[in-house]
Amino acid sequence: MKFKTTVALATLALSSGISMAQQGVSKTEITLGSIQDLSGPIAGFGKQARLGMLLRVDEINEQGGINGRKLKIIVEDSAYDPKKAVLAAQKLVNQDKIFMMVGHIGTAQNLAAMPVQFEKNVINFFPITAAREMYEPFHKLKYSFAATYFDQMRNATPKMVKEKNIKKVCTMYQDDEFGLEVMRGGEAGLKAIGMEFAEKTSYKRGATDFSSQVAKMKSSGCEMVVLGTIIRETIGAIGESRKTGFNPLFLGSSAAYTDLIHKLGGPAMNGLYATMTVQNPYLDEASQPIRFWANKYKTKFNEDPTVFSVYGYNIIDIFAKAAQKAGPNLSTDSFIKVMDTMVVPPDMFGSAQATYTATKRLGSDASRLSQITDGKWKPVSEYFK
Repeated sequence: MKFKTTVALATLALSSGISMAQQGVSKTEITLGSIQDLSGPIAGFGKQARLGMLLRVDEINEQGGINGRKLKIIVEDSAYDPKKAVLAAQKLVNQDKIFMMVGHIGTAQNLAAMPVQFEKNVINFFPITAAREMYEPFHKLKYSFAATYFDQMRNATPKMVKEKNIKKVCTMYQDDEFGLEVMRGGEAGLKAIGMEFAEKTSYKRGATDFSSQVAKMKSSGCEMVVLGTIIRETIGAIGESRKTGFNPLFLGSSAAYTDLIHKLGGPAMNGLYATMTVQNPYLDEASQPIRFWANKYKTKFNEDPTVFSVYGYNIIDIFAKAAQKAGPNLSTDSFIKVMDTMVVPPDMFGSAQATYTATKRLGSDASRLSQITDGKWKPVSEYFK
């Protein structure tokens, strides 16, 4: 009887040991999950981020993986809908049993999905959004890489005002958390130099007509406009302004820093400034490493890479560096331990150095200015913060 009890206890201990194994990590594979918009309003961004991730995953696997394990990434579509993001997170966490969520796109979508992940001890690694909630309030499972919209505009707005000797600043912003963060950042920056917006005007998400907003800013005599806009709204607002002879200096956030602005908006977009944290990779880029990378991407996917391709690529690259350092016994805890002292040096795309600690979950709050000149984004400042 005693023998049977011993066997039963040994079996129980063995089965518990198996159940305690790290989710998403087997002897041969590490499974990652990502949620992108592949069919909704920012599907262009989501598809580019996905391809950037796949490129780096393939490179890592061709080089033998991470400590002998191949990388597998499962990408789900949220269509930029928070409800769909929750369903996607439930599938990835509970059914696919991912080790980590990487590069999930969208603020509201991340906020909706994070509770599902955190319940199962799944890290939210480098979401593609510049919202402060991606690292605040502190949570050990949050890691963010993007300088916030608030900080971007808090720093860039007064810098531009001083350099260009601007007397009147207006803002046009999307009436949601994204647009408000851009507006609040600009407001804080102006307050620091004893100024305030001469005019504030907003629009509802999905709007296509900006004639009333432009007329309001024009009548206020604004010399500079801070734009809390993304793609269509940036093009629409600037296009309407040019049409009416209103030609202030336009300053957007990193949400407007995309090649789609000059590709879709044409010559009217020349002169637009925007904040950015990594450089858009052009096939004829002066930098040989970026040019080589961009051509490799184009050869593989038959389309030009963009800044979102770079985001996706870098997210997997930094994950791999940390996972490699965590060693063969990869777990959530061992990964966090590495990230607590992680320093990510500047890369070929011009990213600022990023650092993480046990209490610091945003890698860098630095951004720089770029301007569309002759139909192409060109950096026009060093990093500031």
